[in-house]
Order: sequence, then structure tokens, then C-alpha cells
Amino acid sequence: MLYTCMLVDSHCHLEMEEYDADRNRVIERSIKEGVRYILTVATEERYFAKAQELVDTYPMVYGALGIHPHNSKEYNERASAEITRYAAGEKFVAYGEIGLDFYRNYAPRETQVRAFRAQIELAIELELPIIVHSRDAKDETLAILKEMNAGVNGGVMHCYSYDLATARTLLDLGFHLSVPGTITYKSASLLLETLRSAPLDRILSETDAPFLTPLPHRGKRNEPAYVSLVVKAIAQAVGKPVEEVSETLCSNFVNLFLNRKATA
Repeated sequence: MLYTCMLVDSHCHLEMEEYDADRNRVIERSIKEGVRYILTVATEERYFAKAQELVDTYPMVYGALGIHPHNSKEYNERASAEITRYAAGEKFVAYGEIGLDFYRNYAPRETQVRAFRAQIELAIELELPIIVHSRDAKDETLAILKEMNAGVNGGVMHCYSYDLATARTLLDLGFHLSVPGTITYKSASLLLETLRSAPLDRILSETDAPFLTPLPHRGKRNEPAYVSLVVKAIAQAVGKPVEEVSETLCSNFVNLFLNRKATA
């Protein structure tokens, strides 16, 4: 079945403990807000089973699996086998989030690089697009993505925060750029510059919930319903109607993740 196209939260973490008390109500609010698709991204092995439960329970929820750079020490043969097992499911449509985070450095850099490379290899083997996390590691991330042809099955730079030149390189490598709630912050000048120059058909909307809550809710827990604020900010930045932008972003998500899996 090919999917057709509303609002999309292409990256959140509904499997996390922050939603244990009201997860169903959070999803219901997103539906009322007009969200059609949610991609929940399980970044540690302990979250994989909950992600499976979510994609089985909610038709609108799809899943991604990977070991986050903060947890790179946990990537081993067992984690690889578990990711492979879960990824065989129809509703797991991406590998991630994976990458490098040299801002926090919760894991040694060499460990992060090793896990990143290994997971790119596995994602290519599984024929899944990858979701990349990169913070204060632009050059190292780009070098690995280029060397490994990591965009061969498509991919996305999650929570885009680098400059326009980097965006152009990523686009050339086959990646999409994902825009989070930070677009509503005063510090979003680089992101706004990128949006005004990048092709809209390579942009995705996300919340990264429970993190990076957009204005005017900053300081509270984020949730997928707030992706409407992200899409409105994107539309304002590119000077197009919200409805047109929403439809394009939805189509981008469907083509990158859902139709790719449906035709595999």
C-alpha cells in the first residue's frame, strides 16, 4: 500500500518515561490538532519494546530505532541484533537517531565514531534511511556521511542547527533537514536563513518531544501537538501559506519513510 497525505511530527520520543502518566491523552491531543503521522524514535535498547507497543497500538505512529551518541557505549552485538529484529516490522521505517555529540561528550569521541560507523553500515544493510544527530561535530559528521555514502537510502539531519553551506552539502548527500521548535526562538537566525534558501521538498517538521518545546510553551514538556507551531513558523519563514507548507512537509515524510518501506 502506498500512503497519501496534515501535520507531521517526524521526530519525537513518546516511548520515554515523561509520557507514562498521560501518553494516550498526548496522542489524542495531537490528533485533535491535525497531526496525521508521528515518528517515535527509540534511542536506547530499553525503549525498543515500548516503541513496538506504540506502533502496534496507534495507526498514526511509526517507529525508528538506534543507539544515540550519548549511549554509544551500549552499542554492541546484542543491540545490533535487537535493532535488526525490530526493524523487520512494517512500521519501523528508519534507523536512528545516531551520530556524534561533541557538545555533551557523554561518551568518548572514539566510541561515538565507532558506533556511528557501525550503525550506518547496519542501516545500509537494512535499507533504511538514517536519522542523524550532530552537535558541535559538523566536520566529523560530514566526513563520515560522505565516506560511507550514508544517504544511499535517504536520511535526515535531525534538529538542524548548522549553517546554509552545511545544509547544501547535506542536501547533495541525499539528506533532508528537520526543523524543530527552536525555529520559534530568538536564536534561530541561522535556521531561518537556511530555510529561506533550501528547497521545501527537502524539509521535515519535528518536535523532538519531550525536548525543545516551541514558544509560547517553552519551559513545559513538549508534545507532538505543538508541531503545528513549528509548521506555522516554517511557513512564515518561507513566505507561503500554512496549508501549502503543511501538505509539502507531509508529502516529504511519506516519500522518505512510508512509501520507501511500502515498496521495499
